[in-house]
Amino acid sequence: MSDIETDRLLLRIPESADAAPLLRIHEDPEAIGRVQMTAPPGGLVTAWRNVAYMVGHWHLRGFGEWSVVERATGEVIGRVGFNYPDGAETVALGWIIRTDRWGRRFASEAAQAALGWIWPNTSLSLVTSTIAADNIASIRIAEHLGGVKCDRMTTEDKNSVMYQYTRPL
Repeated sequence: MSDIETDRLLLRIPESADAAPLLRIHEDPEAIGRVQMTAPPGGLVTAWRNVAYMVGHWHLRGFGEWSVVERATGEVIGRVGFNYPDGAETVALGWIIRTDRWGRRFASEAAQAALGWIWPNTSLSLVTSTIAADNIASIRIAEHLGGVKCDRMTTEDKNSVMYQYTRPL
């Protein structure tokens, strides 16, 4: 398992203390309306289980999601990384950043670092992101990362767009 440092961020394996700040991010109505979620936030116990899931994913798959820490403040400001539960068709790259940090390109910086990590550290050849069709900011991030729009689908009654990223030659 591996931490990543960028100019402004530390991407690190989640810790139990991350449950509370991640819960606050996921309880923010503005943030949650822009991400693809399969279930609503369920309080601190559920947030802790989600952190445990993230850590377990690293142990089972050798990759997963990082907590995003702003280096200047030491605060957890989001999460970024990969999810691939049994039965999933592709490895999914996702990100969410605290709303008071929007507009500062933290999500783009974190997602770029995550995508840069996955290729040399796995044998994966394809990663996808499923993004709500009205989430223009995340669509721009996917395009900035070199994602190619590959499909349109409906998930949980939301129109979604899928972007795919392929291993660089």
